[in-house]
Amino acid sequence: MGAQWKAKGKDLAASARGKIFTKLVKEITVAARNGADPASNARLRLVVEQARKVSMPKDTLDRALKKGSGVGDDATHYERVMYEGFAPHQVAVMVECLTDNVKRTAPEMRVLFRKGQLGTSGSVAWDFDHLGMIEAAPTTPGIDAETAAIEAGAQDLEAGEEGNTLFLTDPAELDLVSRALPAQGFNVLSMKLGYKPKNPVDPTSLSPEALEEVEAFLAAIDAHDDVQEVYVGLSG
Repeated sequence: MGAQWKAKGKDLAASARGKIFTKLVKEITVAARNGADPASNARLRLVVEQARKVSMPKDTLDRALKKGSGVGDDATHYERVMYEGFAPHQVAVMVECLTDNVKRTAPEMRVLFRKGQLGTSGSVAWDFDHLGMIEAAPTTPGIDAETAAIEAGAQDLEAGEEGNTLFLTDPAELDLVSRALPAQGFNVLSMKLGYKPKNPVDPTSLSPEALEEVEAFLAAIDAHDDVQEVYVGLSG
């Protein structure tokens, strides 16, 4: 499960595509507040590149940029809010939301956390590292990922999905490292800021029934429209 929890089969399901677009539209809208030109807005450039990698339609992208920059009648203001606490069986959880109405989202999160425990700000954040996360694939076989990480300025790396590598960076250096990786033989597939547990729990230490309860709790959280990411203190 690792730093970011994903519903089983979520990325393979056609129905997930719309939710991916919705999340990216919100991220673009927020990033565009600091300028709608990706060339001079590093955060926006990262999100726009991610949107293009998943083939977001150009008109959808343009509308999101206008919403965030305040152009047009449908300008929207989203606020980023973190909710911290525990899933069943004391598994640490950090939930990142983007909402246009905190007064609506907060009570809905309290309801979703009833099967776990909703904490206060900082109650579990201390047990997570805030990092830049770059998933990249080697352009040719045999390229040494550790050497690429050192040369590109990444802090660390770990095995990603389907033979890819996850490069971990200081949050402020996410854009810089992502730009340096292609010269080291890696094609950047996605990049974002996220949270990685410092002391993850091994899922095998939980009974099958307990793990099922945790996964059901996480699935309910992830299904909420305002939820962008769910970070969980489980390994693997």
